Amino acid sequence: MHGSMHTIRQNHQSDSEQFCNIGEAARLSGVSSKMIRHYEAIGMLAPARRTAANYRYYSDADINQLRFIKSARGLGFSIKQITALVGLWLTSDRSNAEVKDLAMAHVRELDERIREMQHMRSALHGLAMRCSGDGRPECPILDTLADQRRS
Repeated sequence: MHGSMHTIRQNHQSDSEQFCNIGEAARLSGVSSKMIRHYEAIGMLAPARRTAANYRYYSDADINQLRFIKSARGLGFSIKQITALVGLWLTSDRSNAEVKDLAMAHVRELDERIREMQHMRSALHGLAMRCSGDGRPECPILDTLADQRRS
């Protein structure tokens, strides 16, 4: 890892490990400090180790896990799905079939959301095409939206 990592020798370990504070962890992982604390609070990320002054500090493994979470969020996985993926990622005897099942279920969810958005786009485009946009107060878009509220 790069940046202002600190080498801290743990009493119970013979090797030096690299640790950083939450701000540096956020910078290195691309996950905000607020979200790091949230992921800890919901159990997606193990609680951070603490210094004697009670400051959080994070290891290379923590940073890698945060990057994993960020990548999964970028693909639109839910918190619940990411928690499952993290658990599988951290388990050496995992089944890739389980990972694939999770991914394919998410693909089906995305397909449904895409269909819904295409329907919304089509409806909105149709409304917009009915509006002359010539500066008069009459507006079929607003009229249609007002009619929808009554039904």
